[in-house]
Amino acid sequence: MDEPSFIATAPASVEPLLAMELSGLGAAEIKPVRGGIRFQGPLELAYRACLWSRTASRVVLVLAEIPAADADELYSGVYEQSWEEHLDPDGTLAVDFGGACAGIDHGHYGAQRVKDAIVDRFRAHCGRRPGVDRLRPDLRIQVQARDGHATIGLDLSGDSLHRRGYRAATVLAPLKETLAAALLLKAGWPVIAAAGGPLLDPLCGSGTLAIEAAWIAGDRAPGLSRERWGFSGWLGHVPVLWNRLLAEARQRREAGLARIPPILASDRDPKAVRAARINAGHAGVANRIDIEQRELIDVDPPKDSPGLLIANPPYGERLGEQDDLAELYRQIGERLKARFGGWRAAILTGNPELGKRMGLRAEKTHVFYNGPLECRLLRFRVEPAFFVDRDTADQRARTRILERAIENGAEGFINRLRKNLRHLGHWAEREGVRCYRLYDADLPEYAVAVDRYEQWLHVQEYAPPSSIDPAKARTRLEQVLTVLPALLELPPEQLFLKIRQRQRGASQYQKRAEQGRFHEVREGAARFWVNFTDYLDTGLFLDHRITRRRLAELAAGRRFLNLFGYTGTATVCAALGGAASTTTVDLSATYLDWAQRNLALNGIAGPRHALIRADCRQWLDQARECYDLIFLDPPTFSNSRRLVESFDAQRDHVDLLRQALRLLAPDGVLIFSTNRRAFRLDREALADLWIEDWSRRTLPPDFARQPKIHHCWRIARR
Repeated sequence: MDEPSFIATAPASVEPLLAMELSGLGAAEIKPVRGGIRFQGPLELAYRACLWSRTASRVVLVLAEIPAADADELYSGVYEQSWEEHLDPDGTLAVDFGGACAGIDHGHYGAQRVKDAIVDRFRAHCGRRPGVDRLRPDLRIQVQARDGHATIGLDLSGDSLHRRGYRAATVLAPLKETLAAALLLKAGWPVIAAAGGPLLDPLCGSGTLAIEAAWIAGDRAPGLSRERWGFSGWLGHVPVLWNRLLAEARQRREAGLARIPPILASDRDPKAVRAARINAGHAGVANRIDIEQRELIDVDPPKDSPGLLIANPPYGERLGEQDDLAELYRQIGERLKARFGGWRAAILTGNPELGKRMGLRAEKTHVFYNGPLECRLLRFRVEPAFFVDRDTADQRARTRILERAIENGAEGFINRLRKNLRHLGHWAEREGVRCYRLYDADLPEYAVAVDRYEQWLHVQEYAPPSSIDPAKARTRLEQVLTVLPALLELPPEQLFLKIRQRQRGASQYQKRAEQGRFHEVREGAARFWVNFTDYLDTGLFLDHRITRRRLAELAAGRRFLNLFGYTGTATVCAALGGAASTTTVDLSATYLDWAQRNLALNGIAGPRHALIRADCRQWLDQARECYDLIFLDPPTFSNSRRLVESFDAQRDHVDLLRQALRLLAPDGVLIFSTNRRAFRLDREALADLWIEDWSRRTLPPDFARQPKIHHCWRIARR
């Protein structure tokens, strides 16, 4: 009789390490399959894989491979299996279904069909059926359907094998135990540990890397602490065999404790240090790992032989964090070069460009996935031959880029950028402005707008007219995208490009992308979320910077209404300025959600701050409240299908203003703004009002070259 077949699952990047582990355990016929490694051997081998594999997520016993062209054939194939040989009729089961076949378009329905076939089989052969328990079943069944066939298996592990049982305390975004073990194996820790070399993790978080390192060095089976397994309720389970393997693993653990070399873990965060100590205690290695609160710049190697420094620095999702992370990587590199000569180092990074800040050339690079995020494990030998003067190298590279751009005719664009940087850069630094327009088609042949958001660049190309040679336009855009990062000394990946053209119909409301990445920026005391990829605009109108400041100055103690509220940036400023209450009205659920996030980011919450989804004109007709300060910034034009009728700022502004003024308190103020270039305020139709033109006084210096895009008036009753 052929030996049974098993599948050990693991992420794609971990599969080669898992194959080596299985080979070391005695597996035969090892071959990669989708999502893991297939192998053959006796049941003892599968038990050993459950107990000893450091990188596998699950171990599955393959029961059968059946035709499954459609849902009915899948049902028949599952029904034919001898389920009564595997599960007591009074037991419980759970089904996990992956893949698809005709008639099954989602996993829940596939699992339901498999479960129906199993319980129908039990009814027919036993007269009673097992129950369903999704959390702690006696038998967990795995079915994968693909290309007209299905693989049926029993999950011997039960819960995912990364759950070792020691993580009682955690921190933000901890590494999975299986990934931590894979990183250590790839970094060469078993060889270093066997030679008595130490390990140091200076950014230890909850201590996962240090604990897994201690278990590897101490020959501790990662599954030894687990109390429940997927085979516990399986009728084919052999307790005598399993107990023998457990006894062997306990003996190896006791013998291995004395072989654990020095392991040091530290973190600047006292919460992380506390979590690491708790977890090390649960893992049984509290007295084998030295865990301390320590700044990175104070980390020193032990005085023994060279070892391995391994770390998983934060990846940095927010705007502002990139500079901090660049400095962190620089500190890691400087500390390694100064104090860790002869050591090996391994850094897991979600941003390989940051690795270049270390001033060390990586000896090897490996791809791993931390959840869905693709990362790189950078492996270093800390020796002078691998040292790099990164600042000098980066400066030389930037100089070469600019020289080539000048040779290709971009000198005028470069000179204009340098001039703007001198003028606007000094102004922005003096005024504390972090987000501003750096360039706006100053030279007609380079028709782009360049906005700087702290350490990010948002570039919009104005669609060239048909008279411009498309090839020449592409060349100039390529020059823009090359010159900007070099001149501003920013990584190219921190530049975002959009093509801006006249929006018609529903296209003005559609997303440009689906990345969903937001970054935090600051404006005075306010903080905002911006998005550089998904929409035409970023969520923050830079030409309204002074207008928002004026609203904050006017808002103290007043009831504030923000019509066509967009992402709520004006509301945030009014609230921070001391508004008694705020009301924000917009038709877009997306923008209102964005506004809610902006309010929350600034600690603004409670019933005094209302967000209302409605067509502003319809809402104004029905509203009865009274407001002391109103901000009215309608779109230039809108014909969204959600509107009863289209809106044109020039045509409809008088009626809109009259509607809004109906809600204005007798001594209240309305600020009206529009970005329509040729807009003309109909003063004759509004002659009974006190109107003060604020366009120039609210026009920021970075928009002075294009004053027609910014119009603003202060309006009150006479």
